[in-house]
Amino acid sequence: MIVPSRRLRDAPASATIAIADRVAALRARGEDIVDLSAGRAAEPTPSYVTEAAVRAMVGGDTHQTPAQGRPAFRKAAADKLARENGLIVDPEKHVLASLGAKQGLLLALLATIDSSDEVIIEDPGFVSYAPTVTLAGGRPARLALRPENRFRWTREELLGAVTPRTRAVLLCSPQNPTGVVHSESDLDVIASVARERDLLVIADETYERLTWQGRRHVSIATRPEMAERTVTLMGLTKSFAMGGWRIGYIVAPEELTAAMTQIQAHLTTCASSFAQTGAAAALGEPPRPEVEELWRDWEKRCEWAVSELAKLPCVSCAMPEGGYYAWIDLRARNESSALLAQKLLDEHRVALVPGSSFGPSGEGYMRMTCVQSWESLRVGMARLREGLS
Repeated sequence: MIVPSRRLRDAPASATIAIADRVAALRARGEDIVDLSAGRAAEPTPSYVTEAAVRAMVGGDTHQTPAQGRPAFRKAAADKLARENGLIVDPEKHVLASLGAKQGLLLALLATIDSSDEVIIEDPGFVSYAPTVTLAGGRPARLALRPENRFRWTREELLGAVTPRTRAVLLCSPQNPTGVVHSESDLDVIASVARERDLLVIADETYERLTWQGRRHVSIATRPEMAERTVTLMGLTKSFAMGGWRIGYIVAPEELTAAMTQIQAHLTTCASSFAQTGAAAALGEPPRPEVEELWRDWEKRCEWAVSELAKLPCVSCAMPEGGYYAWIDLRARNESSALLAQKLLDEHRVALVPGSSFGPSGEGYMRMTCVQSWESLRVGMARLREGLS
């Protein structure tokens, strides 16, 4: 009898994908479901990005690229990093095209950790972090983000989590699911521990362009002495509504870029050629007015959703500092988040993600995506109001 590998048995299925797939199946049966679970915007990719990829395909650009990525794509990424992030990198030495941030994380882990090495991860944190560490042969070490500390680690907490087996710290900013945007002082806490204990930092900055109410994103690689010990994962999935393109990029020290390129050559050969061309169009210039207008409208949707949630009994929810999720505090209701999410889907036809999916510290919360269409938001909020009242 064929049995799954132990690493697969120790890596649970993705809760967010499972919910989205169930919603798709229900809709295929003709059921009216409002999906506020998946981290997907309602809008399509901006037309000028799509058109660049289409021109590439029609022009015969359908063959594989170098494993590290097409030079034009890597240069566009490097130009964007200098323009918007204050990161000056050599596209030939420090940038690698990836199939989105998830695959970028896997490449980073495969290149840096050995069997049983520990990676400190946020709790609550993105649902795929712990399973990906496990699949790469490592051991995820969850470290709670406490609401009383605004979902940020203190230096003492982080130092206390480091063991002789700790190899890396995995950080997300803006953070999924809590919406935290880490300030320079927040990042300096993590950087000081990384330098003191000789740790790698893997920084998932997928939502870096989506910061609200005047906040700005800061890359931890810009902090003193951190460029040489940071792997930064970036992409266009969220900010340019390009989830289906599976294209992103990794920024890393030269030796790690070479190592990840070697692994990529074996596992996937390269990122999609025409996806790189479309992504280069998005990265190679400042965001166009229509994109900035879209981001402003997403901020308005987040503000509206949070204001409506505040009207519900035994519910509290702060405006996300970045990203596009409402992290709904339901602890006063004293209910299982998984059972409540199931009830909302089965009885009220609205899908959210239970907080427990993001780790034990997420229990008592639910995550709601705020960038579905205004119509879907209004209908979904009405159903949510009915289910929670």
